[in-house]
Amino acid sequence: MSLGKYALVVMGVVAVTLAAAWPAVAPEARAAVLCGAALSAGNTVLAYFLTIWSITRSPNVFLGVVLGGMVARMVAMLSAVVAAVLLAGLPVLPLAASLLAYFVAFLAFELTALHRRTSQPAAVRS
Repeated sequence: MSLGKYALVVMGVVAVTLAAAWPAVAPEARAAVLCGAALSAGNTVLAYFLTIWSITRSPNVFLGVVLGGMVARMVAMLSAVVAAVLLAGLPVLPLAASLLAYFVAFLAFELTALHRRTSQPAAVRS
């Protein structure tokens, strides 16, 4: 799956699930839920990009990009959550619940997409 298609699927999932859940979300929690979904969507698209970019490189480059990217994304996510709570005043529970729910769903999707991509013959992957 190309990066563009992956990003479109992620954005589609966010749009559809938020549209379905929006009436049930308390008005004061909506910004936090939207922020959690956006952070998780950005995180998964970046993770997928780093993986597909580095998968054809040497094993050292691959591990460096994947592990280094993981650490960098963890720091960025933590910083964004702290900023959202302390600076923007978003409620913690809706932000954390949204972030975690989308993170788990997108992690499963990312692993499935990468498995399908790496299971294909090399000629089809390109």
